[in-house]
Amino acid sequence: MTDVSALNAAMAALAPAARLEAIRAAVPGRLVFTTSFGIEDQYLTHLIFESGLTIDVVTLDTGRLFPETTTVWHETEMRYGKRIRAVYPERAALETLIEDQGIDGQYLSIAARKACCDVRKVEPLKRALAGAAVWITGLRASQSANRSGMAFVARDDGFGLIKVNPLLDLSREAIVEATTAHNVPVNALHGRGFPSIGCAPCTRAIGPGEDERAGRWWWESEDKKECGLHVTANGVPVRAIGVSA
Repeated sequence: MTDVSALNAAMAALAPAARLEAIRAAVPGRLVFTTSFGIEDQYLTHLIFESGLTIDVVTLDTGRLFPETTTVWHETEMRYGKRIRAVYPERAALETLIEDQGIDGQYLSIAARKACCDVRKVEPLKRALAGAAVWITGLRASQSANRSGMAFVARDDGFGLIKVNPLLDLSREAIVEATTAHNVPVNALHGRGFPSIGCAPCTRAIGPGEDERAGRWWWESEDKKECGLHVTANGVPVRAIGVSA
């Protein structure tokens, strides 16, 4: 069994590229990186594609992405000469969702919004991660209070695999510097006040002094604002959990 605690402890001394190499060397099986085409994910995509590591790069196309997001998706494939695999919502579930709550039912209640996230993101993610040993994400500790105590490497009980956050301790400024230095395609919305970019109906620009993720589901209270991807098996937002082997 992979020693998750040892891997987590070793990550602090490594650069992001070396963290990816270490997790690839330590864990047999399929590694999956899920990208939403934000600047953190773009940096990780660059590191993965440039390194030639056997890590699958996958995105969840919810059907509600900003045009700017699909543009940077295309630009990324052209820049690196590689395809990014898309996973889509199940047709029948999506049709039932819209019949039940309408096209913008996510505003009706927290339950309705979570139902939308479940159909458009959580269930597709389960299929994207099926059979994988490791899930790699672009999460950073400084993005929000919910993420401030996460580990570099932890067991994810919700999806039954190892979750790795190679950029956890990096600042946004460091990510911007790295993507600029390597000419990495970046979503144009970042330059318009969108530090965090999700589905178009559920993301707005932020104001001065606001948390980086304040523009996500802005009509909800802070403790309700994870979409269901980064939560425990009981639906609690993940902090520093599961770092034991």
